[in-house]
Amino acid sequence: MTDTAYDYDLFVIGGGSGGVRAGRIAAQAGARVGLAEEYRMGGTCVVRGCVPKKFMVYSSTYGKHIKLSAGYGWSVGEVSYDHSDFMVALHAEVERLSAIYDRNLKNAGVDVFDDRAEFVDAHTLRLKKSGKTVTAAKILIATGGRPWMPSADELPGIEHAIDSNGVFEMDTLPGRMLIAGGGYIAVEFAHIFAGLGAEVTLVYRGETVLRGFDDEIRLAVHEGLKEAGVRVVTKCTFKSIEKTADGLKVTLSSGNEIETDVVLMAVGRRANTDDLGCEEAGVRLAEQGEVIVDEWSRTNIENIWAVGDVTGRVALTPVAIREGHAFADTEFGGKPWKMDHSNIPTAVFTQPEVGTVGISEAEARKTFGEIDIYKTKFRPMKNMLNGDQTRTFMKIVVRASDQRVLGVHVVGEDAAEMIQTAAIAVKMGATKQDFDETCALHPSAAEELVTMRTKWVPEGG
Repeated sequence: MTDTAYDYDLFVIGGGSGGVRAGRIAAQAGARVGLAEEYRMGGTCVVRGCVPKKFMVYSSTYGKHIKLSAGYGWSVGEVSYDHSDFMVALHAEVERLSAIYDRNLKNAGVDVFDDRAEFVDAHTLRLKKSGKTVTAAKILIATGGRPWMPSADELPGIEHAIDSNGVFEMDTLPGRMLIAGGGYIAVEFAHIFAGLGAEVTLVYRGETVLRGFDDEIRLAVHEGLKEAGVRVVTKCTFKSIEKTADGLKVTLSSGNEIETDVVLMAVGRRANTDDLGCEEAGVRLAEQGEVIVDEWSRTNIENIWAVGDVTGRVALTPVAIREGHAFADTEFGGKPWKMDHSNIPTAVFTQPEVGTVGISEAEARKTFGEIDIYKTKFRPMKNMLNGDQTRTFMKIVVRASDQRVLGVHVVGEDAAEMIQTAAIAVKMGATKQDFDETCALHPSAAEELVTMRTKWVPEGG
């Protein structure tokens, strides 16, 4: 395996989830591995993404839970929230997790460089801080993605806004927050800050949030934002942002003006390939900077691969991990396999949260024609005594020809937990009969997934 013509058998650019997994597995298989991370080990997920965000989701739900506990006999005195104290605890946990990533790599025998690596050519990398160059037989690009922000020419005053990374640097809770975007990052932070007590406005250029999800899921989340107290402004974009004596003033394309304390831009992400030197290595990039790869994660250059968000395939941490693992097993472990990107479960941590796996109703109709729909909407048992009117929505999409379950979609408390389990059945090709023959677990919300028996018929159908 070892090629003495190079310093390393494998060099990984990026210490996020995909790169760390690939480096560790390759090293355990006996490869000489180097890895460079310019910021903090753990990447977007651990440091600036799903992990700290999920802690913020937890934090934002406590206020509502304390209030609702009265329905179950609890009497709670005066309560308050200290954002600064919470952020100290959050960052301490992120530091702990980041250190674990670093330690696991080193324990596996990986040489870790706290530096930025850039291509000199297809086999050579320059470490920017130290100026050192290293060579490798194989190179893996795992630099992830970053929040996209419009330029000052596109949006005057953009320098007064923050992106999703900046959210984790706020030590104090703003009284007012204005969020641009309608994707999962935008709607999650809208719920988080509304739950923490801020006055939140969400501005979205489309008509309904969460483009790409099942239409009924989108509608449920859209209505849920309003029920949470979020002001939702649709079919609008930002025209300018101005600093005022009292905060910020945003002028919309409609001509309306909104005053706020913080503007959060959550309008998309881009691959981290700027100034990486892909041109010098000959690596081909897509229009927005994504590394173009084949089904084995190989680029157009024979000895260079890429995994994770930088490829623009599926921007989810578990996907990056599996892509990295598959690459390492294939190239160094003698166990070739590739990531199957179909039927990947995903969640949106709104309140209530979204869990979904498989395809939407619209996509199923377009692809397969005749389909069967089963759905239900109910008030969970937990809410019967506390006065919470929030309802759970569930939907199962079934191919009529063979009754195979094509998609399962849930909006409700613990939806993500339900979908992780349901994803096993969908991935295995379960039919509606398999769901029907599964005994219900009572009392639970999830039992509804196996007790829906009546096909939904549209009005007039």
